[in-house]
Amino acid sequence: MKYISLVMVRENMAGLPSFQLPEGYKIRTFVKGDEHLWAKIEKLAGEFDNEERALEHFQKEFGPFVAEMEDRCFILEDPQGEAIGTATAWYGTFENEIRGRVHWVGIVPGYQGKKLSKPLLGAVMMRLAAQYQKAYLTTQTKSYRAVNMYLDFGFVPYNSNDSYETYIEGWQLMEGLLDRKISF
Repeated sequence: MKYISLVMVRENMAGLPSFQLPEGYKIRTFVKGDEHLWAKIEKLAGEFDNEERALEHFQKEFGPFVAEMEDRCFILEDPQGEAIGTATAWYGTFENEIRGRVHWVGIVPGYQGKKLSKPLLGAVMMRLAAQYQKAYLTTQTKSYRAVNMYLDFGFVPYNSNDSYETYIEGWQLMEGLLDRKISF
C-alpha cells in the first residue's frame, strides 16, 4: 500500500463518544520508568525497528517532559497487568494556535481487534478536552484501521499536504479501504 501522510482535525471537543474496556483490562497513567514499556509497545506495533531506537526517540521527544507524560500518557494493561498499549494526549502548534494532539497511539498486534483502541483513545480525548477546544493528529494511509477509529471520534481530513492531488489520493484510498464515504 502506498504511504501517504494524513492530517486530521477535530474543531470542537464537545460530545465525545465513550467506550468501555473489556473486563479485566485497565488504563493507567504513565509513571517515570515506563519509558521502556512505551518503547517496547511502539516497537511491537511496528513504529520502530527495535526497542533501542524507540527509546532514543522517546528520550529525544519526551525526555525533558517526563513529568508531563505522567499526566498525558496512558498505558493499557491486559488482565495480567502487562502493558500492551499506549497513547498520549499531547499538544502542539497547529494553524498558529496551541491545540491538543493525539500522539503515539500503539497497541501490541496480538491485542489489536479486541475492542481496546477506542477506550484508550477515549481516555486521551477526555484528557485533551479538559484543556483544549480543538485537537489534531497525524497519521498515514498504512494505519487505515486507526483512521477509521479517528473518523468515529469526529476527526475529519485536513489538507496540509504540499500537493492537493496527494491529499485527494490519500483520502480516496481511505474511502476504498474503509468502504465508507469521507468528506474531504
